[in-house]
Amino acid sequence: MKPALLLYCQHSVGLGHLMRSYALSAALAERFRVVLLCGGAVPAGIRPPAGVRVVALPPLGIGAGGRFVSHDPRYTLEAAWAARHARILATFRALRPAAVVVELFPFGRAKFARELVPLLEAARSAGALTACSVRDILVSRRADQQEHDDRAARHADALLDAVLVHSDPSFARLEETFAPRRPLRVPVHYTGFVVREPSAAPDGRGEHVLVSSGGGLVGEPLLRAAALAQPAAGVPMRLIAGPLLPDEAYERLTALAGPGVELRRTVQDLGAELRGARASISQGGYNTALEVVRSGVPALIVPYETPEEDEQVRRAARLERLGAARVLRAARLGELAGELPRLLRFTPARTPVALDGAPRTGALLEQLLERHAVPAARTGSA
Repeated sequence: MKPALLLYCQHSVGLGHLMRSYALSAALAERFRVVLLCGGAVPAGIRPPAGVRVVALPPLGIGAGGRFVSHDPRYTLEAAWAARHARILATFRALRPAAVVVELFPFGRAKFARELVPLLEAARSAGALTACSVRDILVSRRADQQEHDDRAARHADALLDAVLVHSDPSFARLEETFAPRRPLRVPVHYTGFVVREPSAAPDGRGEHVLVSSGGGLVGEPLLRAAALAQPAAGVPMRLIAGPLLPDEAYERLTALAGPGVELRRTVQDLGAELRGARASISQGGYNTALEVVRSGVPALIVPYETPEEDEQVRRAARLERLGAARVLRAARLGELAGELPRLLRFTPARTPVALDGAPRTGALLEQLLERHAVPAARTGSA
C-alpha cells in the first residue's frame, strides 16, 4: 500500500497556490495516498486531481476592504479558526501520514501559525516527515521583513525536516528573497518548477491574443485595458476573466467588449489555451508565467504589484532578461495599445529551466522518507 501524505494549502487572494498544489498533488498521487487540506474557498468549475481526497476547511481569506474574514457565513472568524483547528488535527489522526507537507509556511502565511504549528508539532511527535513546499520568489517588501525572516528561520529549523523550493536554482534561489540573520539549518532542496502535465496540443495557433489574470480577483484593470486596446490593435482577443473576478466587474467587461473581444469566465486548461493563441497578455503569477514559458507563445507580462508585493515584478524581470517575455509595468497600462504591435512581432527565446518539479518532488519525498525511517505503522489507512 502506498504511504499516506497530508498536504496543506491556503490560498487567500488568488488561486495560484491552489493550482500549484493541485499540480503537485496529481504527481504525488502516483507514489502516495494524498489528502489535501484546502483552506481557501474553492470556486466552482475547478476540479481537484483524480485520486486526491480534498478536505475543505472553513474558508478564510481577504474580504471587502482588505480585512481578513471567514468566507463561510455559518462561521464567525473565531469560530472558523476553531473548526479548522479541530478538522486539521482530526484528519491527521485519522490518516496517520508518513509525510506532512505545508505550502509556504513558515516563509509566508504567518497568520496561520496558530493552526500549522500544532499540526507540524503533532507530525514530528508521531514520527512523520515534515516539509515545506515553497515557490521560487518570496514576498520581500514587508515593513518587518528582517523580523519575519528571522522568525521563519526559527520555525523552519524547529518544525521541518526539509524545504522543497519549486524553482530551478539557475532562475531563482531561496536566499535571494529570504535573508535571516542566522542561516537555515534545515536542508533546502530545489525541485524544478511545478507545472501540471500538458493536455493534448491544439491544432496550431489561432489569430487571437489571449488575455488572462490568474484567478481574476485583481484582474479587472488588465482585462479592461486589453478590451479598450483591441479596436486599435485590430486583432481578435479572448479575455479569460477568472473565477474570482467579482460579478459586477464581469458585467462591466461584458458591456465594454466589442465584436473583436470574446469574454470567457474560466477555462479548464490555460496551458492549452496559450498553445493555441497567437500571443498572450497576462499577469506574472507563478503558474501563468511557467505555462507561458512552456507554451513558447509570444508574451507580454503585466505583473501585479503593490507596495508590499513585488514577487511578480521580480519574476517578470527575470523572464524578460532571458528573452522569454516582454514586460509592461501596471502603471503604464494605458500604453497597451502601442505595445501590441511589438508583442505580435516578438519571438520568445527558449528558456532552459526545469519544468518537471512535480514528479521530482514525489521522487525526492520518497528518498527523504527512506532516510527518515518512518515506522510502518505510520502509513496505515485513513
